[in-house]
Amino acid sequence: MKRTRNRPIPAGVIAPNQVLAFGLTLSAFSVITLGLMVNWLAGALLAFTIFFYAVIYTMWLKRSTPQNIVIGGAAGAFPPMIGWAAATGEITWDSLVLFMIIFLWTPPHFWALSLFSSTDYEAARIPMMPNVKGELSTRRQALFYSIIMAPVGVLPWVLGFAGPVYGAVSTLLGLAFLYYAWRLWAAGSQPAMLAAARKLFRFSLLYLSGLFAVLLVETLAVKALAAFGVL
Repeated sequence: MKRTRNRPIPAGVIAPNQVLAFGLTLSAFSVITLGLMVNWLAGALLAFTIFFYAVIYTMWLKRSTPQNIVIGGAAGAFPPMIGWAAATGEITWDSLVLFMIIFLWTPPHFWALSLFSSTDYEAARIPMMPNVKGELSTRRQALFYSIIMAPVGVLPWVLGFAGPVYGAVSTLLGLAFLYYAWRLWAAGSQPAMLAAARKLFRFSLLYLSGLFAVLLVETLAVKALAAFGVL
């Protein structure tokens, strides 16, 4: 794939067996370190995430179904749960909400990418949604997941573990995401569709990073103000 051909393995800089040995060593070290230094719930979640991504997604789902990034998206959604378990020692509804935000964000993000990279994916024999179900179906499903994701993105404020700043920003970001997803769905020509897909892909990066940045900054700001007796 043009997008990945300069990475170490495709470029021939590192041999696959070297990467496997390094990956297994690093994975074992990270799980054991997290378990011993933090807690074993976080360590177990990390171990499951590594296994899910490397084996379930990469070795099985990625080349066997157009739903690869829907199911496999769980691997990318586990990190907030790992962090939450590391900080609190438990899995709560709050951490599950953060999981769901990333899980629902993954399909429109990657399907937008696959729409303007479909030739690349087809050449690599990866059955992404546009190559299997067609562009129209992909655009429709991207909008569907966006409609579900937008209100879920506001839930941290609704449930009370995020403040009003997050509530306002997440609402605006969600509406903007829906706008870009709708533009993709409604695109009437191939050039318009490709342009809309690129815009949705770029905005999806801003959406997720902005959402978690605001959540973090507002939480830290509230704690700092409380420590100084302002709140």
